[in-house]
Amino acid sequence: MSDPAQNTQSEDDVDDLFEYAPCGYLSAKPSGRIGRANQTVASWLHYSPDEMKDRHFHDFLNIAGKIYYETHFAPLLRIQGFFNEVALELVRKDGSTFPVLVNAVERRSDAGEVRFIRITVFSAVDRRRYEEELLTARRLAELSASQVRQLNADLEARVADELERRVQAEEALRQAQKMEAIGQLTGGVAHDFNNLLTIIIGGLDTIKKHTSVLPQSPTTDRIQRATKMATHGAERAATLTARLLAFSRRQPLDPRPIDAGNLITNLADLLQRTLGEKVSIETVRGAGLWRTLTDPGELENALVNLAVNARDAMPDGGRLTIETSNAYLDESYVNSVAEPVEPGQYVLIAISDTGIGMDAQTLNRVFEPFFTTKAVGKGTGLGLSQVYGFVRQTGGHISVYSEVGIGTSIKIYLPRLLDERGAVFERSERESSEVRGGNEKILLVEDDPDLREFSSGVLKELGYDVWVAADASIALEMLSQSGQPDLLFTDVVLTGAMNGRELAGEAGRRWPTLKVLYTTGYSRNAIVHNGRLDPGVNLIGKPFNVEELSMKVRSILDS
Repeated sequence: MSDPAQNTQSEDDVDDLFEYAPCGYLSAKPSGRIGRANQTVASWLHYSPDEMKDRHFHDFLNIAGKIYYETHFAPLLRIQGFFNEVALELVRKDGSTFPVLVNAVERRSDAGEVRFIRITVFSAVDRRRYEEELLTARRLAELSASQVRQLNADLEARVADELERRVQAEEALRQAQKMEAIGQLTGGVAHDFNNLLTIIIGGLDTIKKHTSVLPQSPTTDRIQRATKMATHGAERAATLTARLLAFSRRQPLDPRPIDAGNLITNLADLLQRTLGEKVSIETVRGAGLWRTLTDPGELENALVNLAVNARDAMPDGGRLTIETSNAYLDESYVNSVAEPVEPGQYVLIAISDTGIGMDAQTLNRVFEPFFTTKAVGKGTGLGLSQVYGFVRQTGGHISVYSEVGIGTSIKIYLPRLLDERGAVFERSERESSEVRGGNEKILLVEDDPDLREFSSGVLKELGYDVWVAADASIALEMLSQSGQPDLLFTDVVLTGAMNGRELAGEAGRRWPTLKVLYTTGYSRNAIVHNGRLDPGVNLIGKPFNVEELSMKVRSILDS
């Protein structure tokens, strides 16, 4: 038989080890409320263990920590059951902060239900001191480098190499801290994964399309069931990947029926004061603008955020154009984007600037949290990701089009507000519109291969004789060999020495009666007022759908 005195001593030892361990221990209930806290973490925060009971762990985090915890770490804990080495700051009873590293794990029963959550907290005071020492060392190294540079060229090179090594070490530390904040939420997920899923889903759609016209048989039934399951799995994978990469903010919204045009008009004065005199603002309101259901405060924040980004992209001044209009996203467009978007009617808000623009590599990462092209300390890299999260949470869609040296156009699509009966009516022009083709010759000039393939495919299906060129030089060579087409359909900004406007001018000198249709990712008013195109030209903005392209081409050819 065991000795009761020895059992009591053992329990006291275990209890003492828990209470006064060199790290903090918290035991939380499945609801997230703290059931027990040890003396170590309580002393760090100047609370008693009883004062910490029945409170949530995130109640002791600073504001940034609460946001990161709710949007990143808590979902990660629910997905994989644990997270490790997350850098956070706890707030003491007196309001001061205490840097820590946090591990958390869910303990589950045999039935899979959460019994409790174990949270382990390590002091990061020494780590923070090291970071400060590293920054001080960098400043001293820069001062030393400027002094020794005057003494000896060889010594200057050696000091510069050492300084570069230290700067790289500091940048590596900053990136490591950033990755700790993100955790393992996006670990191992490549940017190209969504592109692969798009190809997979497109292939499955093709299989469904062809099997639907085959005679019913056990074989076709099995193919259709397998295709349906694979499509469902691919869509779930696409949704999961979009959530991992989007970092959507799970913020409480207060949606109200609003007129986006009136909101922007009322916001224009504030934007002008914010952007300064070097940036001129133009607002363009579309006729018959629909209403949308969204949080007006968050929408204003998003517009101010985008306007400030546009100002920073125009250091020498420029023009910011904000326009509103009604838009329709059809099946062909929503199937071409990686994120899930419902086809239908939207209120479009387009924000266009004449700034420095972005290259393709930057565009690929533009919505990533913490990604920024600004200097260190000039931006957090959270602006566009927060706008993205707000738009997605509202049920909308956002797209970015940019050309280096030309500017950037960001388009926000917010769902149209349904009437009280829950139905919306199609626009009158859509009710009476008819997709019509023809047999005329069309020269298509587009440098984006995917868009070139899409546009040429649509025009060929409509019966047109389509010539395709990737740039202006190829287009001119085709014109010299094949003669005059009935329509020149060209992008405004092309790779190479000649843009679309110059190509049309050269072709027009050869054939003055040649009809021209331009396309661009910029909204029409922004390009016209910025002098990109003359008033009265034929223009179709990107993105366009099959119906819009067919009607535009047909109307120009018939004019």
